[in-house]
Amino acid sequence: MQKEQSSDNRIEELVASYRQIIGEHLTAETMSRLNGNQLTLLAYSIFRSEMLQGGMVQLIHNGYGPFIFENPFAKAMRLWGLKDFSKFIYAARQLYEKYAERLTVDCTDEEFMALYEQFEALRKNVRAIMVGIVTGVLTSMASVLALAVIFRFDHKEYVTFLPKSITTAIGMGVSEELDGYVAITVAVIIVTGIIGNMIAEMVCRLFHITEPVAKGIAIGSASHAVGTTKAMEMGEIEGAMSSLSIVLSGLLTVFGAMIFANLR
Repeated sequence: MQKEQSSDNRIEELVASYRQIIGEHLTAETMSRLNGNQLTLLAYSIFRSEMLQGGMVQLIHNGYGPFIFENPFAKAMRLWGLKDFSKFIYAARQLYEKYAERLTVDCTDEEFMALYEQFEALRKNVRAIMVGIVTGVLTSMASVLALAVIFRFDHKEYVTFLPKSITTAIGMGVSEELDGYVAITVAVIIVTGIIGNMIAEMVCRLFHITEPVAKGIAIGSASHAVGTTKAMEMGEIEGAMSSLSIVLSGLLTVFGAMIFANLR
């Protein structure tokens, strides 16, 4: 675990130095300031960041499609020994070429979220996905309520734990709004994500969860972005569904926490 974190930190340090070289805008002129390996590492960092925050739809919508798919990034990944990842990029390029025009139009936040509904995996399972995310959010907050009753938390302690399964940025805002202990909320969110990442595969095997969409929804709604890294390792559908769950779970928890806060 420490070795992986060290590698990630080193990559981010290198990428930060590359960004200083190219400045704020990624253009043909600024790209020429980096060599092939530097560009490949920069592309990997961008790809990873976008996939963790919003998935493939966000990556393309934010304008990184040409950089990732119209340059030899997939080939570079294959030469680096990441053959399965390279195949994934080649497959994603076909979707990019088919939907790029639709995904790169200017739109509101609501319209951007609606873009997810245009893809087959989501269209086929949209009802189950929504039920799964809502159930995940309700289960998370109901479990906090149950533990608060068992361990006799006061109100301030109780609301501190309500946003445990969403991203730190949103969770801090919820905790502060409900007058919880924000610092403890941050710690609880981090621990929740780490535990989710560690046990996700084991839980799926234990409860015989084999459907990729179900795995992704479960992981994303329970352990936010840290869990999503594990979902991405499990498969592209798992990663995409987990990314979607992060966004919707965050929104639902903001409203749900206001209701659950009045239950104790």
